[in-house]
Amino acid sequence: YCVEFRTESLSPQCALERRPFARWMQYLREGHTVCVACQPPAMSPATQRCAGDGHSAHGDKILHWEAIGNSQCQGTWKKIRQLEHCSCPLVHSFIFT
Repeated sequence: YCVEFRTESLSPQCALERRPFARWMQYLREGHTVCVACQPPAMSPATQRCAGDGHSAHGDKILHWEAIGNSQCQGTWKKIRQLEHCSCPLVHSFIFT
């Protein structure tokens, strides 16, 4: 499944990332919608869910995220909706880890 989030805030370190494998961090923006896929091995076998997917988050609950590969690139987002059948666009798409 996938979850759509609206980015509420992000640290300035995201825009400073220059390593080739992590340049995607430069394109994160406050107010943008991102789509995050929950796939094995991040999915818990017991719950069939990914940690941090905001399953119990409703309304205006602010959730924290952190980029893999640069712990200084982090921020907050709000869950918009969960999609049982992923249809994430090629840009602004991520995977839970």
